[in-house]
Amino acid sequence: MDALEIARWQFGITTVYHFMMVPLTIGLGLVVAVIQTLWYRTGKPEYLRMTKFWGKLFLINFIMGVATGIVQEFQFGMAWSEYSRFVGDVFGAPLAMEALLAFFVESTFLGLWIFGWKQLKPGVHLACLWVAVIGSVFSAYFIIVANSWMQHPVGVEMLNGRPVMTDAWAVFTNNTALVAVPHTLFGALAVAGAFLLGIAWYHLWRRRHDGIDTIGADGKVIPGEAAGILGRDRNDHTVWIRSLRIGAVVAMISFAGTAVTGDLQGKLMFEQQPMKMAAAEAACHDGTGFSVLSVGNVGSKNCNAIVAVIEVPGILSFLAKGDFTTEVKGVNSLLDEYQSKYGTTVPDNPIYGDRAGQQIQYVPVMEVTYWGFRMMIGFGGVAALAALLALWATRKGTVPASRGLMRLAVFGILAPFGANAAGWIFTEMGRQPFVVAPNPDTSGIDQVFMFTAAAVSPGVSAGEILTSLVVLTSIYAVLLVVEVKLLVKYVRGGVASAMPELVHAPVDENEDGTPRGGPGKPDGDVLAFAY
Repeated sequence: MDALEIARWQFGITTVYHFMMVPLTIGLGLVVAVIQTLWYRTGKPEYLRMTKFWGKLFLINFIMGVATGIVQEFQFGMAWSEYSRFVGDVFGAPLAMEALLAFFVESTFLGLWIFGWKQLKPGVHLACLWVAVIGSVFSAYFIIVANSWMQHPVGVEMLNGRPVMTDAWAVFTNNTALVAVPHTLFGALAVAGAFLLGIAWYHLWRRRHDGIDTIGADGKVIPGEAAGILGRDRNDHTVWIRSLRIGAVVAMISFAGTAVTGDLQGKLMFEQQPMKMAAAEAACHDGTGFSVLSVGNVGSKNCNAIVAVIEVPGILSFLAKGDFTTEVKGVNSLLDEYQSKYGTTVPDNPIYGDRAGQQIQYVPVMEVTYWGFRMMIGFGGVAALAALLALWATRKGTVPASRGLMRLAVFGILAPFGANAAGWIFTEMGRQPFVVAPNPDTSGIDQVFMFTAAAVSPGVSAGEILTSLVVLTSIYAVLLVVEVKLLVKYVRGGVASAMPELVHAPVDENEDGTPRGGPGKPDGDVLAFAY
């Protein structure tokens, strides 16, 4: 492998890993903010318990997301310096606003929320969380603006071979971004919904397994209390059944939202990156039918080696144009267009190094685009269906006693994660061979695009990038183990893991045996809630 291929693997691995934390942080943050608002409005103890339990898991994930996200921007300078030089005038603005504005607000007010439980008035404390959560949404918006410009470059003109921003409003209101933002937010909420559903199911099952909750003659649950354990009382049952139902409703609404916004996003892709969508269908020839299942060598460079086994007429036209009759161009037709517009070989330019003169592969890896597109839809649909079934299964106040169903519910947490990851992999891999895809609305010398082959740092060797790939992947693997262990520990501990005062009085003493904090001051370690 040469430096370009290794650099792409490195960025792909670290980005997908980091993105696993992002939707949970955004989605769970919004859910926790709503739950704390319910506590503030009603004063019901179960909402306080829910806020602290889900808030603790939110914080663990947030911290890991920050740790893994730092690496992303460093890679632009380390492995992708030519790309950074090319897009810097445009890309720098949304990235700077994300770091200096959105993330600064997010982290500052989240810190106030963590340490302000007893120091701030309840309304002010709640406002801190909402500001932090809104900051995370804006953070996502600025990142998506930057990414959407790579998918659909607007608001610039070419000066001395580089795009220079001439219309900031066009960049920040790019139609690609305006559709991608709600699609991403709904995807994040889908992750949060499944997270609540799976963990709440586990705890309701444990209460039945431990004999705390029983079933009455009418089939409805009779919540009980574990003797001597304050954390597993009737309010504990309310915490989990409400969390499960909130999660299920959020998951179903989110799937509907992703479906609607995904349809809009797909129609834009057919206009802006037609080859990506043709590859997602493995559609070699012009037509109207949507391939539900194709066989053959989907990864073959010979597109004609693929045969559609199940095809629904008209659906591809509907996805692309909103009708059932307009033919959509296939890979073979588009390939001729791309070659005539952008050439058949990598330009003879020193920035391409040994890759100059090689044939350009305009057809993305169809194994990735075809199956990634279907995994995105499939995992999302499975999660929504599971949420609907969960609402029906818990209509009498608890979950079935089956251990197998409990495990299925817990593993079901991964489904929307898979849908999010598959969607982003499809989006990014489908853009190849461009790192900045050309805007079909412009032509001639003003056309803005960049081949991925030109984006890699020329002064970095394959061995150096391989070393950083191994090191970063190893570090990320360790962080993954740490995060999973922390999440599992606090999930198993239940509400008591976030509110130890439910089980026993705080034990945090000075060396002389007096309670730490002094008279009139909060007892206990100030970091107890955070960790």
